[in-house]
Amino acid sequence: MSKVKVSKGGAPSLDMTPMVDLAFLLVTFFMLTASFRMAEPVTVDPPSSHADKTLPDNTILVSIDHDGRPFFGVSNAEAKVATLMKMSGKYKVSFSEAQIKKFGGMSSFGVDIKNLPKYIDASEGERQKFKTQGVPNDSLRDPQLSDWIRFAAQETNGIYIRERDKAKEQGKDFVGEKVRYAIKADATTKYISVKSVLKTFTDMKIYRFNLITSLEGGGSKPTETK
Repeated sequence: MSKVKVSKGGAPSLDMTPMVDLAFLLVTFFMLTASFRMAEPVTVDPPSSHADKTLPDNTILVSIDHDGRPFFGVSNAEAKVATLMKMSGKYKVSFSEAQIKKFGGMSSFGVDIKNLPKYIDASEGERQKFKTQGVPNDSLRDPQLSDWIRFAAQETNGIYIRERDKAKEQGKDFVGEKVRYAIKADATTKYISVKSVLKTFTDMKIYRFNLITSLEGGGSKPTETK
């Protein structure tokens, strides 16, 4: 009796083409939609502590480098641009649409407002070498720092109120926070420079703010001060 031969099929194969296409599509999507954060204009190495709190999105930050120069920044991009417009009106310094847009992506700056257009147009490398004394902080003759803080607080709180009211109208939960203030000073900064910024805060009746320190073991964390 003859034996029946059973044909042996080939090993099952998996077509990877669709998966490779998907991977390339995802990579392309993230490359086109990702926004890159601009480098900090100054390196500030704060003292260490054991604090473990984190700052909210709506934060006004004054950084002080080792030379005692104050740098100003606002975390909310919309408030940052609106603040620039108010400062532009008060100090009669005009900015182009391109400069306004670029300013919205900057983390902080430390120049006199009359030099700000040139500073915005500079490359990141040129900003590191930009000759500046920081944001002017003379309460009598040139109170630019306090003006930046005041206008930024108005704009940030205005955005908070609008978003809160909008969420309330839509019946949604709202978890936003009002503006927070923070100071980040280099560990080698002279106390007199920090005291000058503290006086600016207290003169504006801002008595509650965070001091940014370096968390022991790595990272930066705020310590709340009243």
